[in-house]
Amino acid sequence: MKDTHRGLLSRARAELDDLSSPYWVGGLGLVAGIVGLAAPVVIGLAGAGMLAEGVMTLLVLLVLHVKFVTEIPARRASGWWIVAVQAWLTYLPLTVFGAVWTPVCGLLTGALLVMAGRIRSIVLVALALACGPVVLAAPEPATIHPLWAVAAPLVGIAEYAVVTLAGRARRLGEARTEVMRRAVALERRRFTRDLHDLVGHRLTVLVLKVQLLDRLVAERDAKAQDEVGEVLELLRNLSADVRAVAHGLRSSSLAAELGSARSLLESVRVRCQIRVSCRDLPAEVEEALTHALREGVTNVLRHAEARQCSVHLLERDQMVRLTIRNDGVRPPRRPGEAGQGLLNLAERVSGLGGWLEATSSRSGQFTFSVYVPRKK
Repeated sequence: MKDTHRGLLSRARAELDDLSSPYWVGGLGLVAGIVGLAAPVVIGLAGAGMLAEGVMTLLVLLVLHVKFVTEIPARRASGWWIVAVQAWLTYLPLTVFGAVWTPVCGLLTGALLVMAGRIRSIVLVALALACGPVVLAAPEPATIHPLWAVAAPLVGIAEYAVVTLAGRARRLGEARTEVMRRAVALERRRFTRDLHDLVGHRLTVLVLKVQLLDRLVAERDAKAQDEVGEVLELLRNLSADVRAVAHGLRSSSLAAELGSARSLLESVRVRCQIRVSCRDLPAEVEEALTHALREGVTNVLRHAEARQCSVHLLERDQMVRLTIRNDGVRPPRRPGEAGQGLLNLAERVSGLGGWLEATSSRSGQFTFSVYVPRKK
């Protein structure tokens, strides 16, 4: 029951937020302005005894006007015929209904100003501002209401301001929604990538350690107790990695990862040689290389029966290169298909202006290299 009430309150609050948006406020302002302008016309038509035909003509004019000023700005070509019909319904009925019809000149001014704003035309602006005053030159002054004719430009400008502000409010709302959608997509992508790169590596190592521990226990080896301690440490690191991924924290250390890679490879009887000739790398470069080293070692453990592995971290001409070379490569199950880890790594490295290279030989040698510029 509480959840139902909360859901109803949330929906009601969302609807109230929508109604209070500038777009809806602008729409209500437009409707109020049109009603305020149409009221004296209807009253005048009733006094002149032409209520039925006048109201029908006014309704057609208002429908066309509202359709035009609220349509999508990109549809410019389809609006000219509406403006033409509206101009015809503005001036021709003056000869029938007389001075009571003069206020609708303000609607034509507003429509022309909206069109001028869409096509960026100064000539159209001048024409719009002349829609009301031009009727003062009518041969029969009694058929024109001078005050409404002079006020028509002000009415049109007010309507143009309301329509323009409402349209901008809607576009800003759509842009904000798009920004939020992209932010959510990027965060989801970051979470998926970090979950694979961090947690996936730890789980791979953990599986290998458990397999080793199972063998040592079966052989009653004294090293079993040491392996238990390492498994517990891996579980603690895994828990810390999950928290880091969830909170978007980054605490990778390239030096620590190099030591961990040596220890891990040697624990599964892979001779490891590490050579480092560059220090004090920028944080984002070190972060990318740490993930590259982790991914390379994981691939050695998963996809090779390696006996030797070398890791070289070198720098030349402001270009940092990490190379991992190993033997004992097994043929891939699906040739030519890159794993998700390599795709994630390529995304990280390309963001820094770097790239990946991977080559294999017939003798089972595999070389994986990552190039990252020191300065982007």
